[in-house]
Amino acid sequence: MSYLNQLLKGTSVEWLPLGDFANYEQPTKYLVKSKNYDDSFDTPVLTAGKTFLLGYTNEKDGIYKASEKPVIIFDDFTTANKWVDFDFKAKSSAMKMITATDEDKVLLKYIFYWLNSLPSGLVAGDHKRQWISNYSKKLIPIPDIEIQKEIVRILDTFTELTTELTTELKARKHQFDYYREKLFTFDDSEVEFLPLGHDSLGKFIRGGGLQKKDFRESGVGCIHYGQIYTHYGTYADETKTFVSEEFAKKARMAKKGDLVIATTSENDEDVCKAVAWLGDEQIAVSSDACFYTHNLNPKYVAYFFQTELFYKQKVPYITGAKVRRVNADKLAKIKIPVPSAQEQERIATILDKFDTLTTSISEGLPKEIELREKQYEYYRNQLLTFPNEA
Repeated sequence: MSYLNQLLKGTSVEWLPLGDFANYEQPTKYLVKSKNYDDSFDTPVLTAGKTFLLGYTNEKDGIYKASEKPVIIFDDFTTANKWVDFDFKAKSSAMKMITATDEDKVLLKYIFYWLNSLPSGLVAGDHKRQWISNYSKKLIPIPDIEIQKEIVRILDTFTELTTELTTELKARKHQFDYYREKLFTFDDSEVEFLPLGHDSLGKFIRGGGLQKKDFRESGVGCIHYGQIYTHYGTYADETKTFVSEEFAKKARMAKKGDLVIATTSENDEDVCKAVAWLGDEQIAVSSDACFYTHNLNPKYVAYFFQTELFYKQKVPYITGAKVRRVNADKLAKIKIPVPSAQEQERIATILDKFDTLTTSISEGLPKEIELREKQYEYYRNQLLTFPNEA
């Protein structure tokens, strides 16, 4: 606040209707016709809401040149918004394209940052168009244009730092995927490829009897299929859901080192998501999951379940229309390369480092990005909290 006071230097700040300084346009002229999206095409297709980027089109006409005149994409129903300074076509007519009436008076980027400092005023079930009925009437603080420029400069810096970290995270994830595939590439002459259900490796056991009504806030740990990758990464040593001790006595329990595997999902990607259980206590497993008890390195097996080699083998075994399922007996037929215990440990250790870097919310890039975003939000709110509101 002291820095903001230094910027203002005692000058007054007017509060005027946002609609006086911002024009809006429906994206009618820029709507995409084709549904043929491909990442190899040049032009992004944008929509309202969280999805934002639907894909890329090869259409050449009706492209909005935001590289020449940036816009704020505003979702008229949810008020979600994005700063766009690249050429695009639109899919949704539910969005408004916001531009500044006069950038010598109010910068569009300043408007963008100010919009995002506002608390959500949405009412559940309210489906009215927000820009005309609500946001265009909001009073926006208008400091001197040089002060606006300085605020934008500061917040742009925070945004750039976060963007750099996000780009780094994306690159590391690609690197992770590359090395995971590379490390699981073996010649038949190097290692033996055995079915997961081979007598010398292990067996699959179906979970059972566990339903949401059985969950407790404390007790014996349990994992059901929906938690495997919503709450956990490649491996876990504690649970966030529990059942009673009485229930645990009759449940099917996985022990330390077992792999808990989702056997049900709405898409092929999430069928067979797996987490290596490394906790000291046994855990209950639901009927929409199974667990693999084995004598391999737990993390090695968990990473194998993420490979293209595993994916290609599981696909023929997936059945169902809306709900996709895989039978535990079928999983037992999938072949895994079985190197020495030392090699399994080496591969798991290498991939652990990538996993920590790309997924850890306590020490990896995601944690750093979270801290930067909180820092940005703090300074944005400080810099846009003006005195003397009308």
